[in-house]
Amino acid sequence: MVVWSAPALWKCSSSIVNRRWMSQIRRIDKILIANRGEIACRVIRTARRLGVKTVAVYSDVDENALHVALADEAYNIGPASASKSYLRGDTLLEVAKRTNCQAVHPGYGFLSENVEFAEDCQKNGVIFIGPPASAIRDMGIKSTSKAIMSNAGVPIIEGYHGEDQSDSRLIEEAKRIGFPIMIKAVRGGGGKGMRIAQTEADFKEALESAKSESQKAFADSVVLLEKFVGEPRHVEVQVFADTHGNAVHLFERDCSVQRRHQKIIEEAPAPGLSNDLRSELGMAAVRAAKAVGYVGAGTVEFILDRRTHSFHFMEMNTRLQVEHPITEMITGTDLVEWQIKIASGEKIPIRQEDIKLNGHAFEARIYAEDPRGGFLPGAGPLLYLRTPNASEDVRIETGVRQGDEVSVHYDPMIAKLVVWGNDRSEALTKLSSKLLEYNIAGLETNVNFLLDLSKHKEFVAGNVHTNFIRDHNDSLFREEKLSDAQLANAALGVVLTDEMDLLKDAIQRNDHYNPFVVESGFRVNHKLIRDIKLKYKGEDLVIKVKYGESNQYSISTDNGKSWQFTKGELSENEDGNLTLTVNYNGAITKVNVFRNEDILAIFDQNGKYQFDFPQPLFSLEEGEQQSGASNKAVAPMPGVIDKILVKAGDLVKKGDSVFVLIAMKMEYIVKAGIDAKVESVLHQVGDNVPKDTVVVKFASEENKKE
Repeated sequence: MVVWSAPALWKCSSSIVNRRWMSQIRRIDKILIANRGEIACRVIRTARRLGVKTVAVYSDVDENALHVALADEAYNIGPASASKSYLRGDTLLEVAKRTNCQAVHPGYGFLSENVEFAEDCQKNGVIFIGPPASAIRDMGIKSTSKAIMSNAGVPIIEGYHGEDQSDSRLIEEAKRIGFPIMIKAVRGGGGKGMRIAQTEADFKEALESAKSESQKAFADSVVLLEKFVGEPRHVEVQVFADTHGNAVHLFERDCSVQRRHQKIIEEAPAPGLSNDLRSELGMAAVRAAKAVGYVGAGTVEFILDRRTHSFHFMEMNTRLQVEHPITEMITGTDLVEWQIKIASGEKIPIRQEDIKLNGHAFEARIYAEDPRGGFLPGAGPLLYLRTPNASEDVRIETGVRQGDEVSVHYDPMIAKLVVWGNDRSEALTKLSSKLLEYNIAGLETNVNFLLDLSKHKEFVAGNVHTNFIRDHNDSLFREEKLSDAQLANAALGVVLTDEMDLLKDAIQRNDHYNPFVVESGFRVNHKLIRDIKLKYKGEDLVIKVKYGESNQYSISTDNGKSWQFTKGELSENEDGNLTLTVNYNGAITKVNVFRNEDILAIFDQNGKYQFDFPQPLFSLEEGEQQSGASNKAVAPMPGVIDKILVKAGDLVKKGDSVFVLIAMKMEYIVKAGIDAKVESVLHQVGDNVPKDTVVVKFASEENKKE
């Protein structure tokens, strides 16, 4: 599958792209990629174009992953847990040396901002494709970075960045700064180790959770405090620096629209900024890079007041960012190529004044998650995956294929859809169109949400900020009600896939001339009426289908009170993808269809709507009764139990924390839904549990009184 094609604007900037530099210091012709998934695939593509050989690494569960298949060589580095595989710097370096790699590309996440790993690479004579360890240290410790930025004339936000990490000192500083307070891991990133305490009463639990998550993710529990800005924009600047004292910026990106403090959609350039402000941001970012002796790709992040456009330094990410493709799209560059070349000792290939901003680009992160369920992450197999075609202005950045599994052990991102247009309006229209072509079944995803977001009038107007989803919750999460036409599509999806399967089976048995096969609704002197039974969002549906002539049906969605004449035809392409063409009440539409024994998924111009087939019910054992959701505490997603905070016999109040779950590298605190007595704890710390697993059971009202 083609996953990436250079944007057309590269042709317009051929003087940039075609300017190749001869290496002057150290030649890099083989690199180890100390990462997985889409970033590993991304690095491999550029390395292959440059003639650089690649070595991949993989955990036990990643043996059949796409990045392993694409690399020239691949080596197992341990169990699924990242702490025992992708975070084992010693193992990674041993593989690099054994395979004669001159350099290691860390990607992002994992060890990309790990000071010790960068130092160990240098000690072992392996080039770390990233900044020097000193810059990672200075920028990775947020308290240090803010002091350096202040000295460099970059404005910073009020907070506490001190060494005294006692609870008493932190609460004292929080009260001095004033609530609400943002608690951040000093080595954090990606929303990990970050909590907001709205009031003093919230502070202790938020602090403990931030420290615990930070310790697991970064092996460091130190935090800083910042005054929480209510309605900021998150604007970041891409910078590059070399070992010859040169530093440039490649304009800014707006990453304001977030959930769980993590980005979901990004664009470049940021909407609504003047050229003067754009230049001011860029120059501030370059000063920041020079202040720490930076080398390679980095991102300087700012909090920008959405009304006054004043800005303050937030942090510097000392690595390539997830959203780097949109910068490449508007500047006609390959930033991974720049990384490799600069790591070998070469100069930045272009002067600041020659870097031109061309057009507008969006990146939508496609996640296995449930937006209507609080954006909780999911895991499981990609039963069906159909993507837009890559082109000069459309990139599909992914590390998975149909049939692959989104693992509970790693980030739930499935792909990044990246589009470019001549202006923001054109790029946004293209984004919406291509999201409709991104069809996934088997997992809950955020594609429908991204569609609604991309069409929201305030997003279209460019009125973005970090509270966008919260403030527009009602309009982004409207009631999901299916139309009669959509129900007809579902019914015909069932009828026609049944007919197709029947015909395929008959052909294998050489029985395809049988009239009961040729016309599956054929009956002598009788028109068959079939009840199609489905479940949608837990609701039982019955759609009646009356068979007529070939491909002609009458459909009732109101239990036979009224009927609508309908035509339907199902086609299958060479890849096995199904397209249903329906004429319902004079409107002809085409939708994509996926069906297996458990689900039916229809993809139309509103996105995906997925049905379950009713499953036979089995009686419970004698004396067992189903309990309501409030009588138990369940795992809201697949994950590993990190802490059990109660024991049998404990009395809990509604809202009390019951257990802590680790999923997709994030920590989730599950709370009691009622005042209750704990009857039993059904799992223990370290257990790997599926979604909806009952972890703690509360006593019934009768038992509670005893």
